[in-house]
Amino acid sequence: MRAAWFPHRPSHRFATVRRVTNDSRALKEPIDLFLTSALGALEGHLDPAQLDQPLGSAALTGRQALALFDSQIGSRHLDLAARWLRTRGKGFYTIGSAGHEGNAVVAAVTRFTDPALLHYRSGAFYLARAHQAQHDTGIDDVMLGICAAKEEPISGGRHKVFGHHALNVIPQTSTIASHLPRALGVAFAIERAKKLNVRSLWPRDAIAITSFGDASANHSTATGSIHAACHVAHQHLLLPLLFVCEDNGIGISVQTPRDWIRAAYGQRAHLAYFEADGTDIVNAYAVAKKAADFVRSERKPAFLHLRTVRFMGHAGSDAELTYRTPTEIRADYERDPILKTAKWLVERGVASGNELLGRYEAKRAEVTNAAVRASSMPMLTTTAEVMAPLAPSSPDRVLEEVARIPNAEQRSVMHDSKLPEGEGPLTFSLSVNRALADAMAANPNVLVFGEDVGRKGGVYGLTKGLLKRAGAGRVFDTLLDEQSILGLALGTAVSGFLPIPEIQYLAYLHNAEDQLRGEGATLRYFSNGQYTNPMVIRIAGYGYQKGFGGHFHNDDSIAVLRDIPGLVIASPSRPDDASAMMRTCLAAAKQDGVVCVFLEPIALYHTRDLHTDGDGQWLAPYAAPERWKEVHVPLGKARTYASQEKAQVTIITSGNGLFMSLRVQRRLAEQGLFVDVVDMRWIAPMPIDDLLAAANQTGKVLIVDETRRTGGIAESVMAALLDRDFEGKLARVASEDSFIPLGDAARTVLLDEETIERAARKLAAR
Repeated sequence: MRAAWFPHRPSHRFATVRRVTNDSRALKEPIDLFLTSALGALEGHLDPAQLDQPLGSAALTGRQALALFDSQIGSRHLDLAARWLRTRGKGFYTIGSAGHEGNAVVAAVTRFTDPALLHYRSGAFYLARAHQAQHDTGIDDVMLGICAAKEEPISGGRHKVFGHHALNVIPQTSTIASHLPRALGVAFAIERAKKLNVRSLWPRDAIAITSFGDASANHSTATGSIHAACHVAHQHLLLPLLFVCEDNGIGISVQTPRDWIRAAYGQRAHLAYFEADGTDIVNAYAVAKKAADFVRSERKPAFLHLRTVRFMGHAGSDAELTYRTPTEIRADYERDPILKTAKWLVERGVASGNELLGRYEAKRAEVTNAAVRASSMPMLTTTAEVMAPLAPSSPDRVLEEVARIPNAEQRSVMHDSKLPEGEGPLTFSLSVNRALADAMAANPNVLVFGEDVGRKGGVYGLTKGLLKRAGAGRVFDTLLDEQSILGLALGTAVSGFLPIPEIQYLAYLHNAEDQLRGEGATLRYFSNGQYTNPMVIRIAGYGYQKGFGGHFHNDDSIAVLRDIPGLVIASPSRPDDASAMMRTCLAAAKQDGVVCVFLEPIALYHTRDLHTDGDGQWLAPYAAPERWKEVHVPLGKARTYASQEKAQVTIITSGNGLFMSLRVQRRLAEQGLFVDVVDMRWIAPMPIDDLLAAANQTGKVLIVDETRRTGGIAESVMAALLDRDFEGKLARVASEDSFIPLGDAARTVLLDEETIERAARKLAAR
């Protein structure tokens, strides 16, 4: 079967490029010289009958082995060409796959419809999968990436990655296995789609494949993901996930202890372990096939340990001789998987040594010409080109999605026959709960999960009742591991679901934040928009929680989120904004594929009153679906609370700052000082047009920032106003650069109303 979509093929664009096979000598490396000499010295008797006969215990035919050999030598020459291009200033990536070419067998024993998330040394896998799918430009794909050409088919010249939409290779740039949590999510999604009878991007019997190195196997992300897979399998849940550890025995310069991978993963409960010599194509093929067949038939996770070798150092810039002796390096040459495949072919009469050497040199010429072609292709040259995939925006489609009314019967079920618009004014927490119920009524692909969100209904009750009404297939508890929670979201999202994971507290995000920065926010960028992971991540955060606090439950640091390109950060304060902004985030995720973080102020979850006990001014009615378009809150749209009289000062704030600022606004008005209060609502995209308009109304702006003075919101607001030529006076108040302690001591470092009031008076008097 031929893949249906190929954004790049050899065409007239390359027709005039001069062949440069005579320049191939520039690609020579010591391992290359050794291999060409060894190939030419191989002797044997040809037996054409062996070409289509199963040879050896692997049932691998000679024809199949020749195809794998072709992928192996193609990958090797790509590595050589990358180094050659680098010397000419035309190539920009030299981390190669040399010595790992045995991973071609993993592609051969799986299907090109199986989603794959690959290690950066998986060049032979990529070429073998391209061959499997009759995709004849695999070498050009990789070479265009090395040259950062904008016609490269996955990232569009933004990075060298192994990826292709038609080949179901999801692009990854990770060097520390940070793609493994997503792989877990992809495997989970394959089975969950079947359980819920919803559309999946993958075949019903697909398996997920993810590869990584032996050094990365020690990273907490890898160990956590493998542990999570075992945790899922222990509960008798299906998880068709094949972990492939390519163990070359060294992490840049640090040796992996002998037999460490087997010791660490060979006896794990609920993890089938398979070990093979990745330099021996026959052994590797047989074992990899058993592993893949096990995962496909049993729908359980397995660990395939491929022992490999590494040639030419970690990358082109790696001076391998500083930590390995020439004798050690040369000793590995006999383990070259290409040479061992060649010996096997010659011994069985499938090909002669000279024929294989001819193939090797022909492949050199093919790759060299591909290198010259790619190096002549245009690269990205403008800011707009580079940033195009980062933050797509289709406000009309988002509004249309927001206004879409769920099926009345499904909505009644999700609200237990008590529609929220008939309940009367709601708190923040109840508004979010009702919005989540409506989202699940409207879209069967919505999943809600996290720690304690199921039977308990969330620590603060925001998911209460959803498990009972939507079922355990859509609302479920996870293990206590934020990396796995976010990875589950990333994997299900790229597979067609719309996940709403919960991170229980903002402080708990920090040990997993790279899943957003390095994986979630980059996927659209590194796939040029071909892959997305739409989601809305709910995070309970900010300070001022009474009776139960300390740093880990009162974290006000959001700087770690603010500098992630393309990330949408919603920060609602009031109940009506909370439900409306949740609908906006879900619609933007669905329509534009964006990753949204929904920051919820814990201290305002159950707040009812604003100024006096019983005034109910922090409650709000829930809008009926017919009014969702009317109450829609677009991305990057602020909300202004105007003063009774002409304002003298503009307060810009968000989160708990809104609650405090509105209280200060009333007190100041009683004393004849009038201020407008602007709730940003969106930290990103920042509502700069609204902020500038409000600032110009008074010419005096006080930024009330409950987050920290350093790295807080105020800095970016002030800079944005100045960038837009605001000429008025600016001041700010913020919480201290401190962690938040327990008890009443928290008030010593958190911003308070008295400080806001003094600052407003001072600014008005300037």
